[in-house]
Amino acid sequence: MLVNARHVKNVPGHKTDKRDSRWLTKLLLSGLLKGSFIPPLEIRQLRDLFRYKRKLRGQISAEKNRLQKILEDGNIKLSSVVTDSFGVSATRIIEAMLAGEEEVAELVKLCHGKLKPKSEQMKEALTGKLTEHHKFMMRTIKDSIAGIEKIIATVDQQIEEQTLRYQGEIQLLQTIPGVGKETAVGMVAEIGVEMEVFPNEQHLASWAGMSPGNNESAGKKKWAHHARR
Repeated sequence: MLVNARHVKNVPGHKTDKRDSRWLTKLLLSGLLKGSFIPPLEIRQLRDLFRYKRKLRGQISAEKNRLQKILEDGNIKLSSVVTDSFGVSATRIIEAMLAGEEEVAELVKLCHGKLKPKSEQMKEALTGKLTEHHKFMMRTIKDSIAGIEKIIATVDQQIEEQTLRYQGEIQLLQTIPGVGKETAVGMVAEIGVEMEVFPNEQHLASWAGMSPGNNESAGKKKWAHHARR
């Protein structure tokens, strides 16, 4: 039986594994242990995929931050002018710099749309110097990002196949204001589609860590979120 560790906190003084095991045995024999929610295999597999995808996206964010740091090291303050350092204009400028373009005036010409009126600011932001080491690091990071994006595409395809049987539930979840397909898939991946395992919506909210606990001591209330498991 898998149980929530918070629900079987040991009594004071029981500090060894043997005493812990005796205590757990007593709780079990007394019928005081309640099994935790374990989603079915298909949902657990979907959860693995969804969480892995989230980790991969985190890796891309980390790589983008590294690239931004290298630009800053070369005194290229692109982020001070553009909203997205990986948008169309910024990408063109970076690619041109990697190709060897050093003339600020030529780099500014690659800006389009809302960035055109900011040409003077852009000139100042691009007045820096990228060394060959900077360029090597940037190329390597860009290759890393491209590789991770390919893996994400593969994981996405697997998620798509895994969620075919849950299309009805996913579409229904998207009727909730603010819930898109990505969030709906995440909800199915984390809690499944069989709501009978939760006595009511309050139990589900508590399990998901969205229900505040009510701890009162000496007339003072301390609010804290329940642990998820």
